[in-house]
Amino acid sequence: MRSECPNHQRVVVPHIPPTPSPSTPSNSGKPESTMDLLPAESSETAKRHRFRSLKLLNADLDQNLGDRPFGVDFGRLDNGLSYYVRSNSKPRMRAALALAVKAGSVLEEEEERGVAHIVEHLAFSATSKYTNHDIIKFLESIGAAFGACQNAMTTADETIYELFVPVDKPELLSQAISVLAEFSTEIRVSEDDLKKERGAVMEEYRGTRNATGRMQDSHWALMMAGSKYAERLPIGTEEVIRKVSADVVKRFYSRWYHLGNMAVIAVGDFPDTQSVVELIRTHFGQKCSPSGLPIIPHYEVRSHVEPRFSCFVESEAAGSAVMVSCKMPLSELKTVKDYRDLLVESMFLQALNQRLFKISRRKDPPYFSCSAAQDTLVRSMKAYIISSPCKERGTIEALESILLELARIRLHGFSERETSTVRALLMSEIESAYLERDQIQSTSLRDEYQQHFLHDEPVVGIEFEAQLQKTLLPSILASEISKYAEKLRTTCNCVIKTIEPHASVTVDDLKRVVSKVTSLEEAESISAWDEEHIPEEIISVHPDPGSVIYQSEYLNIGVSELILSNGMRVCYKQTDFLDDQVTFSGFAYGGLSELPEVDYFSCSMGSTIAGEIGVFGYKPSVLIDMLAGKRAEVGTKLGAYMRTFSGDCSPTDLEIALQLVYQLFTTTVEPGDEVRVVMQMAKEAVHAQERDPYTAFANRVREPIRINDLEKVDPNVACRYFNNCFKDPSTFTIVIVGKIDPEIARPLILQYLGGIPRPPTPVMKFSRDELNGLPFKFPEKIVREVVRSPMVEEQCSVQLSFPVELKNGTMNEEIHFVGFLSKLLEMKMMQVLRFKHGQIYSAGVSVFLGGNKPSRTGDVRGDISINFSCDPYISKKLVDFALEELLRLQEEGPSDQDISSILEIEQRAHENGLQENYYWLDRILRSYQSRNYSGDLVSSFEIQDEARVNVRKSLSPTTAREALQRIIPYPCKKKYTVVILMPRRSTHQLVKSFFQSTRKDYTKAMISIASLTILAISLWRINRSAIKSVDR
Repeated sequence: MRSECPNHQRVVVPHIPPTPSPSTPSNSGKPESTMDLLPAESSETAKRHRFRSLKLLNADLDQNLGDRPFGVDFGRLDNGLSYYVRSNSKPRMRAALALAVKAGSVLEEEEERGVAHIVEHLAFSATSKYTNHDIIKFLESIGAAFGACQNAMTTADETIYELFVPVDKPELLSQAISVLAEFSTEIRVSEDDLKKERGAVMEEYRGTRNATGRMQDSHWALMMAGSKYAERLPIGTEEVIRKVSADVVKRFYSRWYHLGNMAVIAVGDFPDTQSVVELIRTHFGQKCSPSGLPIIPHYEVRSHVEPRFSCFVESEAAGSAVMVSCKMPLSELKTVKDYRDLLVESMFLQALNQRLFKISRRKDPPYFSCSAAQDTLVRSMKAYIISSPCKERGTIEALESILLELARIRLHGFSERETSTVRALLMSEIESAYLERDQIQSTSLRDEYQQHFLHDEPVVGIEFEAQLQKTLLPSILASEISKYAEKLRTTCNCVIKTIEPHASVTVDDLKRVVSKVTSLEEAESISAWDEEHIPEEIISVHPDPGSVIYQSEYLNIGVSELILSNGMRVCYKQTDFLDDQVTFSGFAYGGLSELPEVDYFSCSMGSTIAGEIGVFGYKPSVLIDMLAGKRAEVGTKLGAYMRTFSGDCSPTDLEIALQLVYQLFTTTVEPGDEVRVVMQMAKEAVHAQERDPYTAFANRVREPIRINDLEKVDPNVACRYFNNCFKDPSTFTIVIVGKIDPEIARPLILQYLGGIPRPPTPVMKFSRDELNGLPFKFPEKIVREVVRSPMVEEQCSVQLSFPVELKNGTMNEEIHFVGFLSKLLEMKMMQVLRFKHGQIYSAGVSVFLGGNKPSRTGDVRGDISINFSCDPYISKKLVDFALEELLRLQEEGPSDQDISSILEIEQRAHENGLQENYYWLDRILRSYQSRNYSGDLVSSFEIQDEARVNVRKSLSPTTAREALQRIIPYPCKKKYTVVILMPRRSTHQLVKSFFQSTRKDYTKAMISIASLTILAISLWRINRSAIKSVDR
């Protein structure tokens, strides 16, 4: 469950609803007014016809897009409930369901602030049919995990309940729809129900009272000043959460949860839609709401000509930033002209973002990054929001740069090349959507129909939308795009805000910047944009192709493996999950653990520094234009024991992606002016961590990065190391998964991967069994530590950890046992700490098994951690509750229902994964990296599969109990660490504590490292022998 701050930012691209599946009746959603524009129903072959063959439309700009959604069984029951039902087989045997309610926090009266969100919480707690969170238990029992597959959200204008459930058994869909029906009219509200849920809601509220939450709330109030929205954040107020009566909550629920203001949406792998409509009719049809549909009030957001200014000081802020926001009424999307305007707006934002990115990559940039987005604030209002993180005391420079760029666009416009670039980007996006029109996820379709119901957004079908964009995009001129900069004048409902950890600017400073730029624009004293030269080709001289030395076909898993003449191993798997996706990853053994300590910090920054310089032979600001309209990207990572690159692309752009990999291996990166900017950003990040109260907590579970560490970084050493990491192709294994045509892909693989030159002597060629291990030691005795940190508002976070050691002989099964046990612990912690005691919002369980080098022999060490946040004053009590529950599980074992639920959740996740390219990429990579691998990929793959099957078959309350005793110290209370973040105490409390603790021994051991892949952590100092409770 979550309350959503309405100013959540996202980059908006044209609305792209998908097409109906072949089983959908041909006229189920076509509006009569668009019949002459919509393509006729076609055969499966025609549907898969390529985007480039789509005919252009002779579209009338005044043509109405229609009110009825395309491709869905849409209607309304007699009681007013709307429904949307669509058959869709992605993923197979699953359904995405939702109940959308046109009731949010803006409808609350003063004494109800937060009640809309409380109702949402109570829905999962108790209804007339379910009690004591039985809804959650039922959904978990069918494989719908809490949070991932059953959730809800409350915004200012609406509340949405979402389920994602299996439908491979006839009764499951009916039961899931019955749950949504309970939410519509049967939520139980009693004082006892409220008492049980207040703690969880209060903890969610506490989670919003950090620096990010305060900054968001402040900006929202500034944007919405003068309207009711300004005082109706969905999370509500602490007083209402703690004290509101059941009668007040009931009154809100009864008044606004009217069936006429609701819609149920069902998208999934259904044999037909009519049977689902009948299920909706069965569960909802007999329900009724009070007579008279409540009218949803319209709350105006006032316009203002003069800009609003704010200099917000937040002592815990992650850094300094500038935000420029311009509000405007939400445009209607009713006609083809409206749709064309949306495309123009999207092109403007894309072109603006391209410029802002290039400015951030200059020699002495005014900001670290900057981006623009259109955000729907509330039902009637949207805004263009430009946000820019910048250096400390750099807000004035950043603001001036932003306003100057907007003025430059108004004076000189965008160039034809800029326009062509963003046109290609949008054309590429709609082509991808068209090619995958029959493979879109049911959750995405569900969201489309939610927007149709809640915001009247038209759904016209992807074929028509693709034709529409293909027709309209070429006709949009640079002058039209440039005119959108007029909407970002400071006289257009503009809000300008700076955020700083320490005050350095005033409102008068901001006004002077606005006045200065306005004067420059009026005098036309701003020069035109200076464009860089953009090469035509990524590779100027194409390499000679390599050859295949050895080939293996693993038919059991549909994989082909090639050993190339330069020693590189390439494995590919052809799938049909998505028609426009190819994903790949390459790895080689040998990483940061092989370095002398003196070079560690420099080399750990290698990927970051090289990335800013340009690892593919071109600066990032140039490469972004070279790749315009191409769907290809590649990234790198330097880890403790491995170095990797990964990426994805469209099948049509596989050549581009492989060219980037070739460039990665053949480019020599040399430090330049970019290094200074990178190091400045890194230092700002360290200073930000020092301001964050959670840093003191994080520093107890991992070694922190300090300013003096960054001062040790030698850019020449960093670049030299990075160059060597991606130099020798014979050390790398590459896995490629997706929509691959081997007849096309193999020649490209041979040319761009096989063509990578092999150095005369091996470079960074390591055996996995001979890698240097990093120090890892879990404390030998119990550690209970309180870390105190100054805070603006009280926060508390808990990490409870236990050592894990898996023996080599039973490693394969034990790893799967750890996976099942972590899910069991997460489920039980939620049941005890949230549903029973009502004192947390969520609990997470994480597993770390990186305490050893990845050799084929030896045991695996690591830890398993339970994490949650809570009221600081009950944290120790909740730790004891968690320990008691774990000890009970070790002694008594879980219930049969617990075992059944975690088996079902794991199985459903496994089934979903089998339909995803990333899942298969990960499985194949893990098979290569498994200690079972000795040259036969299938053997390694099958050993892992067999281990999973064996553990599933054997898992029972008894075997789970035995595994808990075997894998976690038994009894669990004999060996663990717990670190609790608490607010810093007052001076009086500190003095009292000092006199009480002078005879206590505070000698403790460092808990463990949480990750081996984070940037620039000194792994040489992890095994510290003594730490003390700190106040920071």
